Amino acid sequence: MKSKSKGGFSGSLGFILVAAGSAVGVGNIWRFPYLAAQDGGGVFLMIYLLLVLTFGFTLLTTDIAIGRRTKQKALTAFGSINSKWDFLGKLTFLIPIIIMTYYGVIGGWVLKYVTVYLSGNKSQATQSDYFTSFISSKVSPIVFMLIFMAVTVFIVYFGVEKGIERFSKMVMPGLIIMIAGIAIFSLTLRYTDTCGVERTGMQGLMLYLKPDFTGMTFSKFLKILLDAMSQLFFSLSVSMGIMITYGSYVKKDVNLSRSIKYIELFDTGVALLAGIMVIPAVYVFYGTQGMTSGPGLMFISLPRVFAAMGSIGTIIGLVFFLMVTFATLTSSISIMETLVANFMDLFHMSRKKTSLIMGIVFSAASVVICLGYNVFYFKLPLPNGQSAQLLDLMDYVSNSFLMPLISFLTCVFIGWVVKPKWIVEEMEASGDKFTRKKLYSVMVRYVAPIIMAALFFQSTGIL
Repeated sequence: MKSKSKGGFSGSLGFILVAAGSAVGVGNIWRFPYLAAQDGGGVFLMIYLLLVLTFGFTLLTTDIAIGRRTKQKALTAFGSINSKWDFLGKLTFLIPIIIMTYYGVIGGWVLKYVTVYLSGNKSQATQSDYFTSFISSKVSPIVFMLIFMAVTVFIVYFGVEKGIERFSKMVMPGLIIMIAGIAIFSLTLRYTDTCGVERTGMQGLMLYLKPDFTGMTFSKFLKILLDAMSQLFFSLSVSMGIMITYGSYVKKDVNLSRSIKYIELFDTGVALLAGIMVIPAVYVFYGTQGMTSGPGLMFISLPRVFAAMGSIGTIIGLVFFLMVTFATLTSSISIMETLVANFMDLFHMSRKKTSLIMGIVFSAASVVICLGYNVFYFKLPLPNGQSAQLLDLMDYVSNSFLMPLISFLTCVFIGWVVKPKWIVEEMEASGDKFTRKKLYSVMVRYVAPIIMAALFFQSTGIL
């Protein structure tokens, strides 16, 4: 039986908005557009949508159903089903611990850009070395990170219904309106360059939506597939204990099948809108060359786009970075809630005391990550061929190494040890029919384990 201090969602809408808020994070608004731009536009979109409806649905259903049926957090949920698989809960719990060491750092970066546009100094952000100078300074990134972490802890401190659910209900509708508004504005843009070539937002939209199979090889297709799969982990908050924790708060009368459909719709819709918001705008002012900046798209390319818009660019830039701040916060809150909920169970402490301790511990860890760009700077080659400093290393371990491994083990556990019927029973516990149960059974037993193993071997450099 849950203690009162742990709380729960007020109903289906609260659960959907909070779970969608966790899924709709900086990955949708920042990572999705640059991956779509570099991976052939519509080709990436088609693959990603297919994965959401199959793998995303399978992993999301598994996590939420495990949480609700066991009423346990990630740390103890697997062990409560089968004591021999208790290690999987501990492994899953490692991911939010690792992610929380650096997620506040990224939140601080976004918050810094909000202040730049609030002060009207958008020209600063267009300088080629502005972002690098900021993250490599020893004080400023720490200050903004601490502010971001303080807001995260403040919301988690007040619990599930009064803190997290209330915040999500306020923020999510506004977040979607802001994304849709900027997306529509991007499509109206028109610009003529010095060579007399006119580019429009609608042309940029076609570049985004139309599949480009030019030079497509099997290895290139495999890379796009793996990019889309890694984005799925990043976006849906699966295989990191968050959805198991949120599932444990859901009442038995909630229709899980319908709720999962809405979460998929929210998450994918925001990601698609983010692409419409970013890619046409960058294309209009910088052509296809502007699409090659990769991860720097949000912090380097977009400020230049806002500057090229003239005076209205200051307003658009401010709204954009406020929106990204809200999206980053909803995900940060979810990660912190997972940590707080598990440590509450582990050490039998109150929510408020646990929230404060976690806030202090992970703020200290985030200070170390901030200093990874100066005091603790290094370059380390990774098994996947990339090189990394401290933040990149933590991101690689959590997202590219542990998540595929945990997803593989979870699918084996549910598909072959517990059996899919266990999940199906929970999905239908409210009396509602689980219409995709055949698809779920095939995916969790046969398809997902193979693909997860391939993704793991690719990320570790074996493939």
